[in-house]
Amino acid sequence: MNDIAWVTVGLAIPFLGTTLGSAMVFFMRREMVPKFQKILLGFASGVMVAASVWSLLIPSLDQSSDYGVWKFVPALVGFVLGIGFLWGIDVLVPHLHLNASKPEGPHTNLSHTSMMMLAVTIHNIPEGMAPGVVFAGVLAHNPGITMAGAFSLAIGIAIQNFPEGAIISMPLRSQGASKWKAFGMGTLSGAVEPVSAILMILMLGLLSPVLPYFLSFAAGAMIYVVVEELIPEAQTGEHSNLATIGFAIGFAIMMVLDVALA
Repeated sequence: MNDIAWVTVGLAIPFLGTTLGSAMVFFMRREMVPKFQKILLGFASGVMVAASVWSLLIPSLDQSSDYGVWKFVPALVGFVLGIGFLWGIDVLVPHLHLNASKPEGPHTNLSHTSMMMLAVTIHNIPEGMAPGVVFAGVLAHNPGITMAGAFSLAIGIAIQNFPEGAIISMPLRSQGASKWKAFGMGTLSGAVEPVSAILMILMLGLLSPVLPYFLSFAAGAMIYVVVEELIPEAQTGEHSNLATIGFAIGFAIMMVLDVALA
């Protein structure tokens, strides 16, 4: 296959992870066990943090080696902008986090289900941007980015999307949605990822000269989601130690994937 075909496959992998996770609504009981949910939230957090470091920030620094002592500048600027971008969306878009009773953002008359879907959409934007930026680097034949490394990131995102799909579809089912509706909405929650990735690919001509900034931008956006949403949800209530164990497992798996396949 040529590069375009491989990239198409790579961009589909994270969405497949969300779809398979959402399908757990057909095999699990109506409500997800809280302990299991904490493990999954911690696991997703660990994967995202490791991916941000090994797949995005370190390559950003490597791409900026010509800057000498100032090579940290693109990574720093992009990271801060990524944090600011997600913060701005978080403030401007009404949404409801998992297990939260009070919505965030502007007041709206949207249903709780709609606001939960918006929260997931916000969450998934950086998860689509990250592989999109890396695959754009592959298509640009950037010497510091390999197809294997891009696939390791896509596989890592897919692995953490699997529990995320279940975490979305199972609560919808417990709120009264049919299995097929819960599955469909869980799957749809991941649709923003390939869209975000494709937008990054379409911006290839603009991305190439400033690739280090976009790599760290995606990292900042992902870290914002972890710190603002996933970790607080995982640490609320009892058995927070299970979330910590899940985090360690997710971090280790993503680190091994990135190092072994890069």
